[in-house]
Amino acid sequence: MRNTEVSLRAVAVIGLAALASGCASIKDHRGYLVDPALTESVQPGIDNRLSVERALGQPTFKSQFGKQSWYYVSIDTRQAPFMRPRTRDEKIIKIDFDPAGNVASVQRGGMEKVVRIEPNGDKTPTLGRDRSFFEDLFGNIGAVGALPGGTAGSTSGPNGSGPNGS
Repeated sequence: MRNTEVSLRAVAVIGLAALASGCASIKDHRGYLVDPALTESVQPGIDNRLSVERALGQPTFKSQFGKQSWYYVSIDTRQAPFMRPRTRDEKIIKIDFDPAGNVASVQRGGMEKVVRIEPNGDKTPTLGRDRSFFEDLFGNIGAVGALPGGTAGSTSGPNGSGPNGS
C-alpha cells in the first residue's frame, strides 16, 4: 500500500512537470546575427561593397530604387503559450553606398523605429457598390470568353472563329 502511494505521487509529479513544460515561453531569433565587432568595423569612405560583404555577409535585403542601400535586420521575439509573438529586440543596420560603390554612411537603429500596425480584421472596404454573395458568384458569367483589347463584339479571334482564337 505504501509503495502504491509513493508511485502514484511520483506519477502525479512527473505528469504535472510535463504539463507545466508546455507553458514555457518560446524565444526566437530571425535575421542577421549581429556581431558588434564586425558591424563597427564598417567605416564610411574606407569600405566598399566587396569589403562589407566579406565582413558582414549578404544583406537581409537591398534597396531596389534610388540610393543603393543594404539592410541587415535582426529580430528577437518571445511568445507566451497561446499568444502571438512579441518583438523584444530589433536591430537594423543600414549601409548606403555612393555611385562608385564605396560606403557613404552607416546608420544603426533599433526598437525606436518599430511601428505596431493593427489591421482591421473584420472586412476590407472596397470602392464602388456593395455586392451580395450571389452577385459576386454569378457576376462574371458573361466575361469569361471576352477578348482583350475591347473586341468583345466580334466573334472571331486572331487565329480562329472561337472566342479564344481556337
